Amino acid sequence: MNIRRLRRADAATYRVLMLEGYERHRDAFTATAAERAGLPLSWWEARLVERPDADECVIGAWEAGRLVGVAGLRFERRPKTRHKAFVYGMYVQAAVAQRGIGRHLVGAVLDAARERDGVRVVQLTVTEGNRAAEALYRRCGFVPFGVEPLAISTDAGHAAKLHLWLDLDAVPRHASTGLEDAITHA
Repeated sequence: MNIRRLRRADAATYRVLMLEGYERHRDAFTATAAERAGLPLSWWEARLVERPDADECVIGAWEAGRLVGVAGLRFERRPKTRHKAFVYGMYVQAAVAQRGIGRHLVGAVLDAARERDGVRVVQLTVTEGNRAAEALYRRCGFVPFGVEPLAISTDAGHAAKLHLWLDLDAVPRHASTGLEDAITHA
């Protein structure tokens, strides 16, 4: 497995993987497959800016040359909130589930957050009832701080989002995984 930041050249592959995720896990994402499928490739490329000061980055997990998982990280820019970053769009294909890829992606995202001066807090949301994702994030050190009722509209009605956060100063870097060496920077 190779964990690295995605580059603009990865945009088409990233798009295909995320459209799969939006379709297979409709309640996990705020966006829909139809909404994202209509966006031009340039929209996907814009998420993969290769500058260290970019507002976001996307980390990918590659296995046998195939992109099998991703997680995005968006940095706050406003002066009073630039100590925070937000994880978005995490997806790992079912065929490679239970191999620790999700844990590696979360670790790589946390490492990317640590690389940005002043970032101390990482936040994310999980659709209530997504026990596997919630358990993964809790194992990685995230703790809940609230529930947003009626956060998204789904085929079955409305669903709440559980908000979680992590203090980077309180969670040690995951040096035991060796991801620091595996992450390739643009």
